[in-house]
Formats: sequence, C-alpha cells, structure tokens
Amino acid sequence: MKDELGAPNIVDRSTFQTEVDALRIREKKHMKEGDAIAASRRRLPMVEVHAETPLVHELGTVTLLEAFEGRKMLVAYYFMWHHGHSAAGQCEGCALYTSQVRELSFLHSRDVTYATFCQGPLEESARYRDFMGWEMPWYSVQGTALDTLLDGRQAGMMYLICYLRQGDRVFETYWTTRRGVEAMGNSYPLLDMTVYGRQEWWEDSPTGWPQPWKDDAKKNPYRMEGRPIVQWPRVKAGYSDEL
Repeated sequence: MKDELGAPNIVDRSTFQTEVDALRIREKKHMKEGDAIAASRRRLPMVEVHAETPLVHELGTVTLLEAFEGRKMLVAYYFMWHHGHSAAGQCEGCALYTSQVRELSFLHSRDVTYATFCQGPLEESARYRDFMGWEMPWYSVQGTALDTLLDGRQAGMMYLICYLRQGDRVFETYWTTRRGVEAMGNSYPLLDMTVYGRQEWWEDSPTGWPQPWKDDAKKNPYRMEGRPIVQWPRVKAGYSDEL
C-alpha cells in the first residue's frame, strides 16, 4: 500500500478510548442480536429429505445418512464446480471459504459432522481437494441426487445446508447461500476489524481508503494474477493444478 492512503485522525489515548467505548456498545448490541437470530434459527421447523440419497465417495457410493458418520447433525457445504477446468479455473469463493475450514474436532465434540458436497465429478474434484490440501470428508453429488437435495434451489451456487438425523430419517433444518457462507471463515471478520476493512467496492469507507476493485470491474477481489488467491501457496509449494 502507498503512504498517501487515507488514514484516521490522530488523537490522544483518552479521546481514542472514548470513541472505542462508544463503538463497543454498538458491538455488544450487534452480538446480542446475533444471539437472538441464532435462537430463532434453532426454533425453525424442519423438512424431511431422502436419507438414502446417493453420494459418491472414494470408497464407493454412500447415502446421505451415512455422511453423518454416526453423529446427530451434518453441515454440508455445496461446492461449485467448473467441469474440465484446471484448479485456476475453479470457483474462487468456494476455494476461499473451504480453505478456512480446517480443524473439525470442536464440531465433532458437539455431535456435528462437516462435509463438502461437490457439485462435480469425484475424480476431478478429489484431485482438486488434494491439490488444496483439504482433509474434510468429500463427496460428489450431481444429477438427480443434487436436484433431490436442493429441492427447487438453483444448482451451481454455493450453499451451506444443515441436517439433523433422527434414527434412519434425515431432516433439513437450515440453509443459506451467498454471504451467508461467510460463517465458514475468519478472514472477513478479521478484516472488518482493520482500519481499511475488506477494501471492497460496496463498503462504506471514508474518501481515500483503498478499494482497488471499485473502479475496475475486471478485477476480482478473490483472485490474483489469474487464479484464486488461496491457491498461490500450493502453487509455490510445487503442487500441480492439472485436474
């Protein structure tokens, strides 16, 4: 970043702390509202889905019920897929969010399984998973199976869908898409705490704050030099992205 970028006013510590304290009141209200929304989410009704819906795994075809791995709940991320493309041509948003899901033991302690349901063929997508170094459970779901699980929702989009198992029956309890999948990561919440924020075109920032994508529609905030940003460490480490 250049030195001439805009910056906040310089004040003494006491003035700074007064401003932080005022903002903290709003932050606490925001957090409590988030708690209230989560409480409402827990009280949503649920809809039954086909427990025997087939998913393709490296060990063979399994069912949606088996993807729970014996736990009561399942959170599935529906990964977008561009068939026949190299890693560089795959969904940059899906790469960003999936790369931030690493340690699953805490979810498991709450009786929750996390899995990726890729909307593409297993052979290609599993190689992509290995290229990225991801270790979460990975399944391919396409065609009729995908249509069944999405039940009228558009294929080819990112989704987070939550399920509950009751015996041999499976129920969908919540779903979200687009910015709702930000729940998967910590990058954006951390950026939101910094002075320049996400630096994206839609943010309400003071004049002079960096927003490099605002005036150039061809730029993509998830990509750098022709590929998803989160892939570069893998490329520099010598991993091939030919799928």
